[in-house]
Amino acid sequence: MDDARVMGDLRMAAWRAFLEAHAHVTALLEEDLQRERGLPLAWYDVLVQLEEAEGHRLRMTELARRVLISKSGLTRLVDRMAGEGLVTRCSDDADRRGRWVELTAAGLERLRDAAPRHLRGVRRYFTSELDEEGAGLLADVLGRIARKAAAERLERERRRGR
Repeated sequence: MDDARVMGDLRMAAWRAFLEAHAHVTALLEEDLQRERGLPLAWYDVLVQLEEAEGHRLRMTELARRVLISKSGLTRLVDRMAGEGLVTRCSDDADRRGRWVELTAAGLERLRDAAPRHLRGVRRYFTSELDEEGAGLLADVLGRIARKAAAERLERERRRGR
């Protein structure tokens, strides 16, 4: 077996392991949050993104990019969250086509309630398997992959005129 094939096999094994780890860990985190706090993982992610954003608000397009779901999927999700009083939607005075999503006090409270459960799950299912060296290596490699893919997505959106 030549070196190129072995390297390709190792890279494909890494890809498959990443996909499997992501699927299993996110399913466990979803189940835990839903069972213990009645909060879907996607809702938790939206709340985190808004809490971390300046002014606790983001444009719909930026929020969709950050939570990695389609804009139409995000619209339905945000509508349900607004119905629960966790977020509000408002127009952008500077750009009438734009819409903002803003975290409410109830949304912030719900996030703070769910965060300890979520972080326990992240430790249990993910970070407990990493020592400092492994965590540094994984953060570096996945960070480079994420930045490269994000740049490609932005370039494609730019070419489509978004």
